[in-house]
Amino acid sequence: MNFPSKRIDEFKILIPRHGKMNTDAIIYASKKLWEKIKNDESVTQIINVASLPGIVGKALAMPDIHAGYGFPIGGVAAFDTENGIISPGGVGYDINCGVRLISTYLKKKDVEEKIEKVLATIFSLVPSGVGSRSRILKLSKREMKEVVKEGARWAVSNGLGETEDLEFIEENGIIKGAEPDAISQRAYERGMGQLGTLGSGNHFIEIDYVEEIYDQEKANIFGIFKNQVVILLHTGSRGFGHQIADDYIKVMRRNQKKYGINLPDQQLACAPFSSVEGQDYWAAMKGAVNYAFANREIITHRIREAFLSVFKKGYRKLGLKLIYDVAHNIAKIEEFEIEKKRKSLIIHRKGATRAYPPHHSLIPQKYRESGQPVLIPGDMGRYSFVLAGTEKAYKETFGSSCHGAGRILSRHQARKAVGQRNIIEEMEKRNITVLAESRRTVVEEVPEAYKDVADVIEVVKGAGISLPVARLKPLGVIKG
Repeated sequence: MNFPSKRIDEFKILIPRHGKMNTDAIIYASKKLWEKIKNDESVTQIINVASLPGIVGKALAMPDIHAGYGFPIGGVAAFDTENGIISPGGVGYDINCGVRLISTYLKKKDVEEKIEKVLATIFSLVPSGVGSRSRILKLSKREMKEVVKEGARWAVSNGLGETEDLEFIEENGIIKGAEPDAISQRAYERGMGQLGTLGSGNHFIEIDYVEEIYDQEKANIFGIFKNQVVILLHTGSRGFGHQIADDYIKVMRRNQKKYGINLPDQQLACAPFSSVEGQDYWAAMKGAVNYAFANREIITHRIREAFLSVFKKGYRKLGLKLIYDVAHNIAKIEEFEIEKKRKSLIIHRKGATRAYPPHHSLIPQKYRESGQPVLIPGDMGRYSFVLAGTEKAYKETFGSSCHGAGRILSRHQARKAVGQRNIIEEMEKRNITVLAESRRTVVEEVPEAYKDVADVIEVVKGAGISLPVARLKPLGVIKG
């Protein structure tokens, strides 16, 4: 540990400004988690983020922090729109990777005997795995450009989603200002056949039941009740977003010297937000954000079709309503008070979830009294959590919280640790059914590859940046 650090309180570590840092860094971590984090490369990465030009406030790391490309996963940073930068590494390769939670009227007992059939039906309708391509949607470039501009609304207008869902998606499912011509031909080629697909890695569709309610009033507002069956969906912009990130990292590296930006790590490749390169990436990134919103909406449509097939009732009778959809790999212009003045800032959230408080105008009217739903998946063998955003998060973390459990084993380390164990059989012994396109993905996503998400939730709750509403337990999981 070659950096100064000081524990501020039970849940926060301060790394004071030193060396080339332009500001302090704050890491949200309990004593238990700090032991896992303090020697990780991610700490060096958040120090590097604090060294970037035009950073406003502190560089922040959530308790699920782990090493990423340039920026740590679990990192939050705000930059001045006039004098600051934008960095593809601060968004991530999977642009608008995010989570949505779907309710049902069904109870655990209604589904557990049919879980294999439910999963198999969804599995047949939603392609998954590395490079997975839709067997149904084959978009032209013209249609792709429409998706880039319209986001989830494109899905709805093409009969692949429901109008009522749009209110419960961050940005209502469309971030304005996407520019189709800022996106490469290669990105379009990769994205044309992948809309409506899950992908691989840590992406999943999970059938859960509500195991515990912590805040009955907020649960009532969210439409959550004990033993209720709900669906968690985690995926993003697939190869389309990956290619956009790759393209613009190369662009920014080529032009780095032009702007006199000296980086401690070339993976932090960036450009002034107001520059041509910065604005081109911003416009292309928003196209990938919209693609991901459309992708999750189409997959939701397929999930509804699967439930209709198994339970012989329409989605409204089954209560398949969207509770919320929130991004956790994104950059957005948002307003915050800085030194008693309202300022527009470019907020980078990489592996971090927006957690807006009660009464904020940018969350659905339904959630104005509760605060925004914050959706935090755990690993496939334990539990996930639903929380609510807070005023403290808005003041301390630019309205941000954690996004998951956070890896403690790399994929290679996980494969080595598992060896020849049969993880699907181990999950069955925990009464969790797993379907996957490949054994490799299941092995890489073994529960012990992740921190216990309950430890992460303890920190965000203790720090007051999001408050638990319910705990979800898996019945069945689809992995890529």
